[in-house]
This record gives sequence, structure tokens and C-alpha cells, in this order.
Amino acid sequence: MQKLSRSALIFLIFLNGYVSLSLELAVLRQLSYYVGSSAVITSIIMATFLGFMSLGYFIGESGRINNAKIRSILNISFLIIAALSIFAASFPLVTAYFSLMYMGGITSGAIQTFIYSLIFLSVGPFLFGFNTTLLSRQLHSYNQNCTGNIMAWDTIGSVLGSIATTLILMPFMGVNYTVVLIAILAVTAALVLRRTWWVWVASALILFATIYINSNIYQRSKFGILVNNANSTISVTDDGTWRILNMNGLPMSLYNPETGAVAEYINYINYNFIYNLPRDRQYKILVLGAGGFTIGLQDTFHDYTFVDIEHTLKDVSEKHFLGKNLTPNKKFIVADASQFLKNTPEKYDFILLDVYSNSYQVPEGLITAEFMHRLKSRIAPNGIITMNMIVHPNFQDKYSRVFDNTFRTVFPYNTQRQVIGYDNPWTGEYGTSNVVYVYYNRENDGRIYTINKTPVIYDR
Repeated sequence: MQKLSRSALIFLIFLNGYVSLSLELAVLRQLSYYVGSSAVITSIIMATFLGFMSLGYFIGESGRINNAKIRSILNISFLIIAALSIFAASFPLVTAYFSLMYMGGITSGAIQTFIYSLIFLSVGPFLFGFNTTLLSRQLHSYNQNCTGNIMAWDTIGSVLGSIATTLILMPFMGVNYTVVLIAILAVTAALVLRRTWWVWVASALILFATIYINSNIYQRSKFGILVNNANSTISVTDDGTWRILNMNGLPMSLYNPETGAVAEYINYINYNFIYNLPRDRQYKILVLGAGGFTIGLQDTFHDYTFVDIEHTLKDVSEKHFLGKNLTPNKKFIVADASQFLKNTPEKYDFILLDVYSNSYQVPEGLITAEFMHRLKSRIAPNGIITMNMIVHPNFQDKYSRVFDNTFRTVFPYNTQRQVIGYDNPWTGEYGTSNVVYVYYNRENDGRIYTINKTPVIYDR
């Protein structure tokens, strides 16, 4: 078999680096739909990825691998990577995996991710490291002092894969077609190495499966997916009564187009804080976490600002969820909630923080005391802050208790905590619920009544 040229080897090293980082980022994005993107989840995936890649580096140095067979080995290796990218990063197959996990009683996100990583992120990363070493051995036949050159091109590929995947491909092509591109590049590497009939057939089969499973048509018909980009996977389903807006695997908003009814906790906030606002002036209302824009849905008077990091949310909600345009008193700003609070000079009369979709996929930066101080700085005098939390109403777990501690550290006075729906405080059989935390920004000197000093008649 003819020896590969130096430029072809450098190109393959570049492709290997590009595909490895791009696949890792695609997997992180797809898994975030089910297990979030916390530091724990990310560390499990990265540790598995890098660990098996390191093993591939070691094995690739083995003297038992005949240099004459390296090209054939690499050819098969890239075909395997292309095939594995379908299983590791295609949304329908990831969905099937998590369905099996829940059916088997495995509900911990960390355990689900660990098992997933061992199954789907072991062989691929191993082959990335393995390929790098074998390609290096081939390139050393041209120049014994090319180690820096090899590392540079592998790193350049990784850097470009990282930037292109997160800043261009996922936002504009979608995660599904990013996975298709990963498979195409891996197949291209295989064809550079060998173009026999069976390699063409294997490449065609892999690409057909990748394109079919990741096509917009298939994913929309099977899962109702309308958006699948770097931030969110969004779908809208209709059970005949309710339209449900799902983001990243979770129901974010409910809407009944016949009656105008919305989710129970939204009803509570609307009727207790929004629809009874005075109309002596336009009150400023800030909603962090826009959902389906059902807060103040019937209010056409007061001034609303909806903030969300997902730029497609307004378009999807108007076209597929609400079925109508937002009224002119509502504006939508695409921004990170914390950065928006940091940069806006506005003070708001009412703020709703609705970014905590469940107790497992929690944006960790938005549950800290530091963030809540930033939130508190944006409330106007006599204004009200509400937070929709998914927690155990009876403080059954540590997360529910620690969040409550955090909230009351920043908001020690003038607060309330409203459980939405029924809860049995003795058994906790109903699990987590929507719990609305409320803070009233009113003067409070911190005094208490004691047996020695009780001027209650004057306070009243």
C-alpha cells in the first residue's frame, strides 16, 4: 500500500483533533437535556473522555503494531468513530438510553452519566488517542523531530472544533446537523486512508443512518422538536387540552388555547401579584426565564421585560405555543439573567425569577447568595420579588433546606413561602412541588417583641 504523504498525515491529525473536541461538546449538549450541565456532569464526561484518550496514546505506542498495517488500522478506526458518533450524540438514541435508565430504576443524573460515559465515551476517545499516536509514528518516518508539529496541528484541530461547534455550528445548524458533520469528517478521514469498495459501502451506510436519525423531519415527527441548538432543545406538544412547551426535556409552560388557562403556579402569581396591580401608572415587571410568556398574558397595560438566554423562544412561543403575538407592552431581551441584572440600570416593581426548571437541572450560578444580592439590587422601593422553585415543601432533602437558608440569608425579612398544590408534610409522598418564594421590599428595622418590650398597639 502506498505511503501517505506528509500533508495527508497532517490533515488527518488535524481532523482527529477537530472531531474529538466537536464530538465531546455535542455529547455535553445532548446530555444536558436530561442531566443538566453542572460541574459534576461535565467532570464525569471530561474525565472519561480524557482517561480513555490517554489509554489510546499508550496502546498506540505498542511495538506489536506493524507499521505496514497502520494505514489499514487507522481506516477502520475512523469508520468506528463515525459510527459511534451516531450512538453517542444523536438525540433519539440518547433519549432511548435515558428511557431505559428510568425503566431500570436508575434516576441519579450522575450515575446515568457515568454509565453512559463508560458505554459510549470509552471506545471513541480511546481511538482518538490511538489514532494520534499511529499518525505520529507515520509522520516520524518523514521527520524524527516533528513532535511539536504533531501536537500543534492536533491542538489547532481541537481549538477550531471547539470554536466552530459552539459559536457557529450548534447555533445556526443545530446540534443534530453538527453530529452529521462530525460523522462526515470521520468518514472523510477513513476515505483519505483507503477507498476500496467496502470502505465506500460502510461510509454510505454510516452517513445514511446519521442523516436519517438526525434529520429535522425525523426529529420533529418523532419528538416534536422545533429547535435544537447550543442552548436548548425545544418542542411543543398538544394533548388535546393543553399545549406544553418543553425545553431541554422538561415541561416549561402550559397553555390551554380554548380557556386561556396556564400552569397552576403561573395562575397563582398572575392573580395574586399581576392582575391586581394598580393602573395609576405603568408598573415595570421583569421576568427572568421567559418560558412560554404566560406571565401577565392577559395584561396589556403594564411594562414587561422578559429575559432569556434562548433567542428562539419568542418566535417558537408565538407561532407554536401561544398561537398569537405578544402584546406591544411586552419586550424580549436575549441575555444571561445574571449579566442582565449586572448591566441594567433599571429598578423593577415586580420581578419573577423562573429559571429553576427542576431540582436536578439547576443553573448553579443562579442559586447563590451573590446572585440573590444582585437580584435584590434591582427591585424598586415597595417592589416584590418572586421565585418559582422546584423543591420539597417539607424540607425533605438537603437541596431544599440549603436553598431556603440561602434565600433567607439575603432576604431575612418580609418574606413568604407558598406551596402550589397539595402536600402532605408528614409523609412527603408527593415529592417536589412548585414553591413560590416571595420578598417584599419594604422597610423593616428587625425589631422583635419580647416580654420586656411589646409596643404592639403602636405598631398596629
